[in-house]
Amino acid sequence: MPPRYWIIVDLSQFMLHLLEGDRVVKSYPIGIGTVATASPEGTFTIINKQPNPGGPFGAFWMGLSKPHYGIHGTNRPDSIGKRSSHGCIRMHNADVLDLAAKVSVGTEVRIRK
Repeated sequence: MPPRYWIIVDLSQFMLHLLEGDRVVKSYPIGIGTVATASPEGTFTIINKQPNPGGPFGAFWMGLSKPHYGIHGTNRPDSIGKRSSHGCIRMHNADVLDLAAKVSVGTEVRIRK
């Protein structure tokens, strides 16, 4: 049986944690929404995955069940660790590719402060 992964996005720490059960298996630095365009809090699921989406979305896009929000790469690596997006979760391109290879459509994503 494949691992059952899920994700916690910790907005206050600018980190995304990949968990298997109750164990963190990998953590990644992230960029989050600005004060004016805050990242949404709550429990969502990954509803689609797209490599090379173009524009500012870097190497990969994973859309969330909250419309217009996702976890994606960036063409601005200096924005990681900052409040820099319109609410999406930004990752370094190598990190988003690593994460995308591990999770599937339907993976739970909990975003919290």
